[in-house]
Amino acid sequence: MNNKWLRLFQKIHIHPIFWLMIGLAILTANFWELLILFIIVLVHELGHCVAATFYSWRIKQVLILPFGGMAEMEEHGNRPLKEELVVTLAGPIQHLWLGAAGFFLYKMGVLSPGIWELFFTFNTMIFLVNLLPIWPLDGGKLMSIALSKFTSFAKSHERTLQCSFLFLSIFFLGYLVIDPLHLNMWIISLFLFYSLYSEWKQRHFVFIRFLLERYYGKTNSFSSITPIVVDDTEKIHQVLQRFKRDCKHNIIIMKGNKKQTPLDENELLHAYFKEKLTTIDIGDILYSY
Repeated sequence: MNNKWLRLFQKIHIHPIFWLMIGLAILTANFWELLILFIIVLVHELGHCVAATFYSWRIKQVLILPFGGMAEMEEHGNRPLKEELVVTLAGPIQHLWLGAAGFFLYKMGVLSPGIWELFFTFNTMIFLVNLLPIWPLDGGKLMSIALSKFTSFAKSHERTLQCSFLFLSIFFLGYLVIDPLHLNMWIISLFLFYSLYSEWKQRHFVFIRFLLERYYGKTNSFSSITPIVVDDTEKIHQVLQRFKRDCKHNIIIMKGNKKQTPLDENELLHAYFKEKLTTIDIGDILYSY
């Protein structure tokens, strides 16, 4: 087996709380329920990781949580959107064949009616919850991909988080009316609120990390070249906030009605990170070359 596939399985980690739940499940005779949930979550996350490994993404870890899982990648928004779409969908699509396989085993008499009903409920629940348009669920990532087609990285990231907070609030308030004592709903909602809060606080760091990877990373993963037309008095950081995913930029500087010598995006990034010219007008960079 290729080493990269072996390394994938080495990145699987089980959260300590999940081990505690395993102990409680054994004591309370609920081991099968937890085992079914574990298998479904693991297959879902491995779906993401297999697709990511196929595209040679850097996988940080696969964390199995008591109420789901999380595949953390070392990619920072500079992979082609097509790749990200495939990696994102590779998780939910696992539930389709899992459901078909479970139904086949039930019809063959391998699974009892009770186990099949439990499996079907868990599989459907995880599938639907993950498609909610809430970051960092798969539905939230799909929303981010869609927004990235039409706006800059910085704006698409902020709008994804804002929309996610709105959808999560609606989901939470709706569930409070339907079933206010549902423990899993409280756990999942609190986790998602905390994740959104943390991501919002770090949004500027996420943006800088996106720019840094463009500066130091690969240059052959862009699908198109897109010009950015700016006035020579615009600040360099304002221009950088207009950078989009999945495309390389040429910076066309206008002084009045006259077009100046265009800049490559690497020149702009070099001025910002290497020369620390973080507050100058974009037009002043022309005199540095």
